[in-house]
Amino acid sequence: MNAKAFFDTNVVVYAFSSTDHRGRIAYESLAQGGVVSVQVLNEFTHTARRKLDMSWPEVSAALGAIRSLCPQIVPVTIGLHEDALAIAERFGYRIFDALIIAAAINSGCKTLYSEDMQNGQIINGVTISNPFSATLG
Repeated sequence: MNAKAFFDTNVVVYAFSSTDHRGRIAYESLAQGGVVSVQVLNEFTHTARRKLDMSWPEVSAALGAIRSLCPQIVPVTIGLHEDALAIAERFGYRIFDALIIAAAINSGCKTLYSEDMQNGQIINGVTISNPFSATLG
């Protein structure tokens, strides 16, 4: 992993899960730094409250850690939205996944770490990689 890695929400969520076996891999990946988007921060907040049962102070601390490890935060703009629409249409991704892909592309990342997208697929120079694929069985 390197500074030109983009993290999808699912990887970030696992990094803060104490009960999922993927947590260690996700945490180690995130600890090496990378890029996230405002969308990832918002989705993390929603999932942390709903599924991880984190309090607001815990969520705030986790967001601070994420922003520290991933200081490049990609904003959601109309341009990003338009890029995502084109990706969704061309590759068949849902709009929220396409927004993640577009953010990774627009931020100059070479790798997008995600469990939910097509492992190994390359879109506009960004390779989608499932960091948990070696642990799948």
